Amino acid sequence: MTDKQSQVPQHVEHVDPLRAVYVESFIDNPAHNEFLVKGKTALLSIDLQKLDAVPGCGVFEDADNSGVSHEDQKYYFDRLDSLVLPNVRAVQDAFRRHEMEVIHTRIQSLTRDGRDRGKGHKRLNLLAAPGSREAEFVEQVAPLEGGDEIVINKTASGVFSSTNLHYVLKNLGIESLFVVGVYTNECVETTVRDACDLGYLVTIVEDCCATVTPELHAASLATLRDRYARVITHDEAIATINRLVPTSIHR
Repeated sequence: MTDKQSQVPQHVEHVDPLRAVYVESFIDNPAHNEFLVKGKTALLSIDLQKLDAVPGCGVFEDADNSGVSHEDQKYYFDRLDSLVLPNVRAVQDAFRRHEMEVIHTRIQSLTRDGRDRGKGHKRLNLLAAPGSREAEFVEQVAPLEGGDEIVINKTASGVFSSTNLHYVLKNLGIESLFVVGVYTNECVETTVRDACDLGYLVTIVEDCCATVTPELHAASLATLRDRYARVITHDEAIATINRLVPTSIHR
């Protein structure tokens, strides 16, 4: 972990007069564990692809003109390589061992020229065309080759607003989500807020998420924690799964 990472506390103290109400309703809700036991929890891996999670590719292809300083790029990719990607893979494998759904989202347009993209992505000139390098998943956390894991392609920050994910989750009987991926303060946060509004119980695995500065990461979690999601570590996630979930759940 870099010096810059260590400057940000694991838990940001904040004053929230409604904290107790939200914690009781969303965070300490016993249904979190009930949904795990019943196989109604899925893992959502957000945008772990070459467009935004690999140096020298996609938004970081021109490192000097990406809008992110070299110092912040170093922090981001160090966090991904040393912490986030290994932890995400460990959580993915825990879900797989217990035959629970591992769902992958990525930014990818329907068309090669990206004319179907959301207006926000067009304004940002953000394009991951079908079959492009930018649309490829980071190998370490990609869907299992030859497996049957669901991939949801999106063209906006929020996966619920731009895809049929909610419909798919309801068809699968999913009631709660563990969320990992990038960027914490953008696609991850948007997805968490939308999921909560749609009635899902949400868990953010903090050391499985990243964004381009530790300050943005901490600020995003401070807003989401105890309001929209419970926030835990990957060790806590895996321990909870191993403790509560049968080795095999028949879907």
